[in-house]
Amino acid sequence: MASHIGKLPIAIPAGVEVKIEGQNFSAKGAKGSDSYVVPEGITAAVEGNEIVLTAADDLRPTRAKHGLARSIMAGMVKGVHDGYSKTLEIVGTGYRAVAKGQGIEFFLGYSHTITVNPPEGITLKVTDANHVVVEGTDKQVVGQVAANIRKLRAPEPYKGKGIKYSDERILRKAGKAGK
Repeated sequence: MASHIGKLPIAIPAGVEVKIEGQNFSAKGAKGSDSYVVPEGITAAVEGNEIVLTAADDLRPTRAKHGLARSIMAGMVKGVHDGYSKTLEIVGTGYRAVAKGQGIEFFLGYSHTITVNPPEGITLKVTDANHVVVEGTDKQVVGQVAANIRKLRAPEPYKGKGIKYSDERILRKAGKAGK
């Protein structure tokens, strides 16, 4: 019984260069490059225009690593070819974002502004005063940067003010009952 995810081949799109040297895997594409160390017990090989991963044995930890390695490598191939992005929406009177150099300056109703500088490999774009786009090749880092920005002023449940993902739905609460 092999890992259902791990046994699926990873298609290599045109324009992506893949190298496997021992346990080191690297992918290079139009959006950038990334590398990953394949866990022990898992071997990766390029067959035609696909990457195939095989597990050394059928033990539970090896099966788990098999699926994990395949998911990470497939994400890397997609990331260097297409890239990943998350869009954040700023809701609230006076709340806005302004591009400042490489980073973004947020006005979120505090007595001070908050400046966010992106880590290496991540780009931050302000499409308008109320929308910020986080882009990069690494899915995990894009999600983490977006989560850190959202955490600056998480949406509150009464009026929905704050920073939210563009596809996020805020569950609203009823306010105080009037007389």
